[in-house]
Amino acid sequence: MYEGAVQDLIDELGRLPGVGPKSAQRIAFHILNSDPADVKRLADVLGRVKVEVRFCRICFNIAEADECRVCRDARRGDDVICVVEEPKDVVAIERTREFRGKYHVLGGAINPLEGVGPDQLRIRELMTRLQSGLVKELILATDPNTEGEATATYLALLVKPMGLQVTRLASGLPVGGDLEYADEVTLGRAFSGRRSLDI
Repeated sequence: MYEGAVQDLIDELGRLPGVGPKSAQRIAFHILNSDPADVKRLADVLGRVKVEVRFCRICFNIAEADECRVCRDARRGDDVICVVEEPKDVVAIERTREFRGKYHVLGGAINPLEGVGPDQLRIRELMTRLQSGLVKELILATDPNTEGEATATYLALLVKPMGLQVTRLASGLPVGGDLEYADEVTLGRAFSGRRSLDI
């Protein structure tokens, strides 16, 4: 539709999740009309993110060092691990101020239609963490949708022989929703009212 760099920008923006063709076009023209200093600042931040941000070597949350701030925090308990799908879910749970343990970020959920099986997730690394014997409870905080439920069930069956208490976040979260969109009160109540997962 447009020539050269403008169309390339629209195409690249359109590849972002949740950005359709119209939104991509709007963002592109916003960038074109922006002050060059603002655009340079955005470009610099995008470059810095790819260079400076990595995944925590322990829990795979986003970090700017070998370990994320949660794993470095000596006040957090090592006896409870909360398993989430993505780093954005850690942020959602942290906003509730209800959880004082550690996290494990799987990097997604089991989704056979998308070609994502257990081997594509960080389940092996979770099992290694559980071998330490320090963990007493595993909270499965995957999204309350089909893929999240399948992942939670798979993990519960996998760790059952280890004798850990396995819990799932309680009701209050909408089925088919994502944790990142839940408000703090709903997510906090769901966290406080988590239940045992009997398999």
